[in-house]
Amino acid sequence: MADNHDHAHGVAKLFGLPVELAFAILSGITLAVGFAVEKLVPSAPHWVPLAGYVAAYFFGGLFTLREAVENALARQFKIDSLMLVAAAGAAILGEFAEGALLLFLFSLGHALESFAMGRAKRAIDALAELAPERATVLRDGLPVDVAVEELVVGDVVLVRPNERLPADGFIIKGQSAINQAPVTGESIPVDKRPVEDRAAARTAAGAVDAVSRAFAGTINGSGALEIEVTRKSNDSTLSKVAALVAAAETERSPTQRMTDKFERIFVPLVLLLAALLFCAPLVIDEPFSESFYRAMAVLVAASPCALAIATPSAVLSGVARAARGGVLVKGGAALEDLGTLKAIAFDKTGTLTEGEPRITDVIPAPGIDERELLQVAVAVEALSDHPLAQAVVRDGKARLDAPADRKAEGLESLTGRGVKAMLGGETAWIGKAEMFGADGLEPLGTPSADAIGTLRDKGRTTMAVRYGGRDLGVIGMMDTPRDGAQETLLELRKLGIERMLMISGDHTKVAEAIAAEVGLDEARGDLMPEDKVATIEALSREAKVAMVGDGVNDAPAMARATVGIAMGAAGSDVALETADVALMADDLRRLPFAVGLSRKSRSIIRQNVYVSLGVVALLVPATIFGLGIGPAVVMHEGSTLLVVFNALRLLRYDP
Repeated sequence: MADNHDHAHGVAKLFGLPVELAFAILSGITLAVGFAVEKLVPSAPHWVPLAGYVAAYFFGGLFTLREAVENALARQFKIDSLMLVAAAGAAILGEFAEGALLLFLFSLGHALESFAMGRAKRAIDALAELAPERATVLRDGLPVDVAVEELVVGDVVLVRPNERLPADGFIIKGQSAINQAPVTGESIPVDKRPVEDRAAARTAAGAVDAVSRAFAGTINGSGALEIEVTRKSNDSTLSKVAALVAAAETERSPTQRMTDKFERIFVPLVLLLAALLFCAPLVIDEPFSESFYRAMAVLVAASPCALAIATPSAVLSGVARAARGGVLVKGGAALEDLGTLKAIAFDKTGTLTEGEPRITDVIPAPGIDERELLQVAVAVEALSDHPLAQAVVRDGKARLDAPADRKAEGLESLTGRGVKAMLGGETAWIGKAEMFGADGLEPLGTPSADAIGTLRDKGRTTMAVRYGGRDLGVIGMMDTPRDGAQETLLELRKLGIERMLMISGDHTKVAEAIAAEVGLDEARGDLMPEDKVATIEALSREAKVAMVGDGVNDAPAMARATVGIAMGAAGSDVALETADVALMADDLRRLPFAVGLSRKSRSIIRQNVYVSLGVVALLVPATIFGLGIGPAVVMHEGSTLLVVFNALRLLRYDP
C-alpha cells in the first residue's frame, strides 16, 4: 500500500524518474540481463547470471526492505514483509530468477501505485500553493515588495489586474471581478467593490459583506484593488482549507475501518496457511522444495495489497475532487456518509433564503398614494439600524426610483412593537398591528387590519404606517428564497434523497410559505435551538440525515446529524470547525455536486473492494494447486494498479 512515506520517495529523482520507480526499472533490467545470460550463454560462469539476479534483488527489494523494517519497529506485519519472506524463500530454494521476478514486479507495481497516488496528493498539495509568495504592500503610500509571510493584519496590499490575491481581507479601493473558484468553486467571477465604512469593517471583519471580502489565492480581474489584510498568511481561509483537506487523508472511512480489521485477522491466517503448506511433506509424498515453493506462492497470492489501497485511494481522490469544486469534506467517514443520506433538514434563514428581508407587498389605504406611504416609511426607518428598517429604506428607495427628499427626526423606539418619529411637524408611527390600539393609540382602520391579516396568512412580516391621524397602509416583507433553491431540491430528489424539510426559528406560517415556494413538503417553525436538535435526533432514528445550516446557530443540530453541512464557509472559522462538509461558496447549488460525488465515491470503493477480494479468492486456491509465483505476482500487482487507477477516475468527476 502506498502511504505518505511512499509519496516522499517519489520526490527525489534518478535519471529523471522518481527514485523508487527508477530502482524498479533497474531491477527489471538486471533481471533481464541475468535471465538472458543464463538461457542464451550456457557457457558463461554460474556467477554471471547470479550477479544479475542478486542486483535485481537489491534494486527491487531495497524500498520493500525499508518498509518492512519500519513496520517491524512499529510491531506491524504487513504486505511488504510477506513479499520479502516469499523472495527469501525462493532464494533458499535456489530459485533466484523467481525471487527476482517477484521483487521486480512488486516494486514496479508499488512504484506505479505511489506515482498514481501522487496525482491525487498533488491535487491536494496544489491548494496550499495557490497563494503567491510575494505581495505588494503600500508603506507610506509607496508600493513595497515583501514576502507574504511578512504581511500583518492592517497592512494594505496592492493587487494588480490578473494577479493572485496574497491574503484574506476587505477591499478599500477599486472595483474588479475576482475569480474565487480556487477557494469557493464558483465558476463565474464575482464582482467586488470597496467597503462603505473602513473603520467598521476593521472592527468586525467577519461581518463584512461578501461583495467586499477577498480571499488569498483567488485571481483578480481587470481592475486594480487595494485590500486591507485581516488575516496572516498562515491563518487565511485557503491555508485552513488546505490543512483540513490534507488532514482528511488520514481520516478512516467505515469501509476502511472494516478492511483494516479484515487485514488484522487475514494476514495471520495467511501465515498459518503457509506454515501448514510448509509442513505438507509430513503428511503427503511430496519433495520439501515443492511444498516450500507452494507456501511462498500462497504468501504472494494472499497478500491483500489491493484491499489495503482500495479505500484510501478512493477517499483521497474524492476529497481532492471535492476541494477543487469548492466543497470541503473532512475525511473518508464524511465522504461515505454523505452518499448514504435519505433525509436532509435545512435551516431557513441564509440557507434556503437569502438571509435578508425584502419588501414584497405595499398596500396603501383607500385614497392614499403608494409614493406617500413609501416616502414616510423610508424617512422614519432611515433613522433606525434595525435589519427590517434597513430593508425598508433600501427597497423603498428602489421602488420610489428617487432619493427620499423628506427628513424625519426624533426617532423613538417602542421595543418589540415599532418606532415613531417627527416628520414635517407631525408624528409618524411604523410597527406591528398590535402597537395600534394600545397606549392611547387609535386602533388600525379596517382596510389596514384586513391587509395585515391577509399578508400574515401568506407568511409575510408586516408593518403598518400611520402619519398624523391617517392610516397610510401596510408594508409586507419576506426573506426571499435563494436563486436556484428549487432546482437544487429537485436535483437532490433525483439523487435519491427521499425526505427534505425545513426547520426554522421563524413563525410557522413564514416557514410554510418559504417551503411551499421552494418545493418542500414539510416545514417546522417556532423552533428553539434545542427543538432543532430534538427534531434531528428523531429523524436520525428513521434514516441517515444531514443538517444544512450556517455553522453557527445550527452547530448543535449539525453535530447530532449523520452529516453536518455548513453553507458559505469561506472566511468562517466556526463553519469550518463545526461542519463535516463545508460548502465554501454561499451557494446551495454545490450540495447536489457533493452528494453525487459521495455516491460515486462509495460506488468506486465497493468496486475496488470486490475486485481486491475476488483476486485473492481466485489466486489462493490457484497457487495451492500449482500456480507459480510469477503469474501470481502479475495478477496481484495488476489488481492493485487497477483499484488505484479506478479510484483516480474520481478526480475527473463531472455531475
